[in-house]
Amino acid sequence: MLNFNFAPFPVIKTERLVLRRITDEDVNEVFELRSNAETMRYIPRPLAKTTEDALIHIATIEEKIILNEGINWGITLKDNSKLLGIIGYYRMQPENYRAEIGYILLPEFHGRGIITETVKRLITYGFNDLKLHSIEAIIDPENSASEKVLQKCGFVKEGHLRECQFYEGKFIDKVIYSLLRNK
Repeated sequence: MLNFNFAPFPVIKTERLVLRRITDEDVNEVFELRSNAETMRYIPRPLAKTTEDALIHIATIEEKIILNEGINWGITLKDNSKLLGIIGYYRMQPENYRAEIGYILLPEFHGRGIITETVKRLITYGFNDLKLHSIEAIIDPENSASEKVLQKCGFVKEGHLRECQFYEGKFIDKVIYSLLRNK
């Protein structure tokens, strides 16, 4: 079984981006991400209604890092520390050497390859640093942009779960993608 340790917090850089720790100073950007109906369209979670909701979300992210149960990074451009999005490993399964990757990005930054760039970098981090055997992503079947990102990054569709979650008065589908460590 794996033992995760996120101390010290790993700051990760790509060609254009810095993935850094999210702090309370990011509250306005986290609120913007989590309160935007378009951004949250494919994420079955309640919209943030206040900046207090965003602070609670930041505290939850921080607690998971401290407890080594999950890790999220704020996505920023190298020349600007403003948060553009969040990416991380959720639902860590140390007993299965597996973790779920998830991400969210402000709409004005869609279509620029930012999520593809960060997912590719976090695949390397997941396999080399965390010693994962597999990485999964669970998406809404209507989220074609996320599906394209996963396919570009080598993920394979494992299954389509029909009406497997009840959210806001209706049953929703989920699609599971996964990537195995190259042997």
